This record gives sequence, structure tokens and C-alpha cells, in this order.
Amino acid sequence: MTTVDQAVFIGGRAGVGKTSVAMALHSLLAERRVRHCVIEGDNLDLAYPEPWEHELAARNLQAMWANYRELGYDRLIYTNTVSVLEMDSLAAAMGTNPVVRGILLTATDRSALERLSLRERGAELERHAARSNAMARILADQAPANVLAVDTDHKDIEQVAGEILLHLGW
Repeated sequence: MTTVDQAVFIGGRAGVGKTSVAMALHSLLAERRVRHCVIEGDNLDLAYPEPWEHELAARNLQAMWANYRELGYDRLIYTNTVSVLEMDSLAAAMGTNPVVRGILLTATDRSALERLSLRERGAELERHAARSNAMARILADQAPANVLAVDTDHKDIEQVAGEILLHLGW
């Protein structure tokens, strides 16, 4: 039996909980013995000087997915701030014509600042908060209509992951 690959691209501003939600989703799927992998997109091209003009993130995603696919994985959870804006190119990088779903995690500026303050300090906190606020507006304006927005305010990570799991039907 041939399976159809599936990918969920989780995007959202800094401080919204993308990585935490992906890890909670991973735990839920593992409890259900659902075969899947998680890739943190920010790590695919984290280098200095920035290698963005070389499409290193897409190349690394292609290589990693090929390795997972060879081992029989057919579901991908991928996190990156702008992943919901780049779903077509990310799916193309996978090379297996996956069924794609986009999830945009949202939070108020205040909630994002509170979460960012747990990991950033001083000028770095100010810089991250400003970028997060600007990115929230861009994502809200540019996310495709088929992307599901999931509010993370006043919810714990497991609740958010559960909402996503229901949407995915995995």
C-alpha cells in the first residue's frame, strides 16, 4: 500500500510557542504510535554569514526528509516563523508531493512579550519583541486563506497541540 506524505507547517511570530507546540504534538502522536518526524526550520540555515541566498534551508529540508522517508516516515511537523508563507516551496523541497496543512499560531503582543521575556533580556528582548510584533502583522496580512489560525492566548501548550491534532486527523 502506498501512503501519501503529509506535512503540517506551523508558523507564527516569535514568542507564540511554535517549538513548544510541536514538541507537545510530537508527544501526543508518539502516545498514539503515529509515525512522524519534527523538523525545526530555524536550524536548517542558522549560520553566519546568513546563507539565505543559497536556499540552504530548502536544501537541508530536502536531504533530511529524504532520510526520514527512506526509513518509512510519511508525516512531517515543520516549524518556522514564516513557514505558512512558504508552504509551496517547502512542499516542493520535500519532493514527494505531500498533502500540506498550514497552522498559524497567534498571540497578542503582550502574551508574546511575556513569553519572550523568559528567554531574552535587555536590548535583545526589545529587538525580538519589535520583530515579533512586526512579523505578527505580516503573517496576519499574508497568510493564505487555507491556513488555520490557532490562538495560543490563555491556553496551555497541550490544548493548542490537541486542537491541531483534531484538525489534522492524524
